[in-house]
Amino acid sequence: MRFKLLIALVDDTKTNSVLDAARDAGATGSTVISQARGEGVDKPKTFFGLTLESQRDMVLLLVEEHLSRSILETIAEAGHFDDTPGSGIAFQIDIEDAVGVSHQIQTLSQVVEEEL
Repeated sequence: MRFKLLIALVDDTKTNSVLDAARDAGATGSTVISQARGEGVDKPKTFFGLTLESQRDMVLLLVEEHLSRSILETIAEAGHFDDTPGSGIAFQIDIEDAVGVSHQIQTLSQVVEEEL
C-alpha cells in the first residue's frame, strides 16, 4: 500500500472543520501542530508596530494514495482555501515508506477496494 502526506496550513478557527471533512473523506488519523506562522502575497497588517495576524495550525494527514486527491479537495472546500485569501493552503507529497500504520492498512484496504 502506498501513502501520501497531506499538509494543510489552516487558520486556527477552521482546523476542526478541516479535520472533520478529512475524516469524512477517508482520512484515518491526523496530527495538528499549533501556533504556526506564515504570510502570503500581502504582508501582514500592523498596528503601532505590532503584527495583527491570526494563528495557523499545520495539519498532517498520512493517507492512502488513491484517496489523497479526494481528501485534498475536500479539505480545501472545508477551509475555503480558494474562496478567501489567507485562509490556508494544502498540498501533498509522496511517502516512500511508513511504519506504525499496519493497524490502519486493514481498514484502508476495504475502503480502497470499494473506491476502485
